[in-house]
Amino acid sequence: MQIALLTALGVGGASIFGALLGFVFKKASHKFSDIVLSFAAGVMLAAAVMGLILPSLEYGGKYGIITTILGVFAGALCVNLLDKILPHLHRITGVDMESHPESQQQLNKVLLFVIAIAIHNLPEGIAAGVGFGTDNTVEALTIAGGIALQNIPEGMVIIAPMLASGISTKRTFLIAIATGVVEIIGTMLGYFAVSVSATILPFALAFAGGTMLYVISDEMIPETHSHGSEMGATYSLLAGFCLMLAFDVLIG
Repeated sequence: MQIALLTALGVGGASIFGALLGFVFKKASHKFSDIVLSFAAGVMLAAAVMGLILPSLEYGGKYGIITTILGVFAGALCVNLLDKILPHLHRITGVDMESHPESQQQLNKVLLFVIAIAIHNLPEGIAAGVGFGTDNTVEALTIAGGIALQNIPEGMVIIAPMLASGISTKRTFLIAIATGVVEIIGTMLGYFAVSVSATILPFALAFAGGTMLYVISDEMIPETHSHGSEMGATYSLLAGFCLMLAFDVLIG
């Protein structure tokens, strides 16, 4: 419990740390952001497969493959549903061209950003918490570390659009803190869910893996391949994946 709580604080804190870096590097190029975010995507991809999906098969028993496949698709569909219901982050990063009162426009942007960021951070937090249900602390910390590493560049890239849209520095920082808090809540939800009932562990692991795969494919890869840095982003993703692969082999 104590390790899970500290991990939750670390995962959520990574988003806030990234946001602080975002204030420092708010003029960073798209190429730099894409390469860093792609590296994080590679780390997340390895963590999802080796730390969540494969253990789901292992703990699933005779029908583990069915449970795992259902869990992966359920996780992806859950995030997909949230994406349909709630606004996308990359759709609201620009300045709103519609003529609304400035105060209302700013308030809408704040609310939309909070909701959009929560789409990503809540399932990622759950994935980090679910990892502790395997009783393999090293594996769980590896998953959480991958998510935390991804949160740093993600926290960085949301700062400049918010400042550019007219949101004050103070409010931008408060929103950044809120995104970290959402991830802390998600981590603890995942931890308590598998602690209460170990029977849901295989499905929960696969579900968390599915959410991560969806975010990687639907959000991170398209974002990093939309500014002319496709080659660098691809090799950066491979580097992140191989780093986690080597880490898993050496630690495991």
